[in-house]
Amino acid sequence: MLSHLLLQAEQFDPEIAREFSSDLQEIASANDILGIPLIQKDSLLSLGILFLFNLLVCWIIVHFFYYRKSKRKDYYYTFMLFSVTVFLLMFLLNNVNLGMGFALGLFAIFGMIRYRTETVPIREMTYLFVTIGVAVINGLAMSHGYINLLIINLLFIIVIAVVDGLFGARQKPAKIILYDKIELIKHGREAELKADLEERTGLKINRIEVGHIDFLRDVAYVKIHYEPISDEPNTIDTLVKHKEFMK
Repeated sequence: MLSHLLLQAEQFDPEIAREFSSDLQEIASANDILGIPLIQKDSLLSLGILFLFNLLVCWIIVHFFYYRKSKRKDYYYTFMLFSVTVFLLMFLLNNVNLGMGFALGLFAIFGMIRYRTETVPIREMTYLFVTIGVAVINGLAMSHGYINLLIINLLFIIVIAVVDGLFGARQKPAKIILYDKIELIKHGREAELKADLEERTGLKINRIEVGHIDFLRDVAYVKIHYEPISDEPNTIDTLVKHKEFMK
């Protein structure tokens, strides 16, 4: 072993090494700008494969489980863009070898985002959290192998399918009404109350809930659950307080 090393040292020519070193530096400088490489083929290939895979998984979750029942195109758009944005962030964070704590902290910030324009229902918040979680996993799990990543995403889809099938029945739309015939809210007059509301609203009502009662003004808040006229969602139904209509 020692003789082999001595032989290699005798055969080493500094001039040849210097020449090859300068050639390599020229090649490297031709492929980067200001020290930043023009392209990293391995990273680009992984990005393309994982990006399409993450987009497909999130589309399956949003389109076949969320949108099939809610018909909310605004949240469809939101979930897909959140998924793409978080995935690309996590992929880049993984490539620059930032700490996992920083990545999880960023994930927590996204998870606690609350829109100020309207109250986000719990079902929409759940799907938002799921799409963010899937994007984070796909963006950071490059070292676990494609098969493992496929199994993890399939588990997501299977669990969502089972839970959605068991407990995810499509919710009927509901409205809050400031009702003036306060005598009809009494127990035993439910049929009259339902008939009056159906006559005045033109809706087929399934269930009625009586909320706050104001005897000084002889009005009460009544929540009606009704059959939708069309599949298009009515976003104003998410307003549950009378004062919110005044904003």
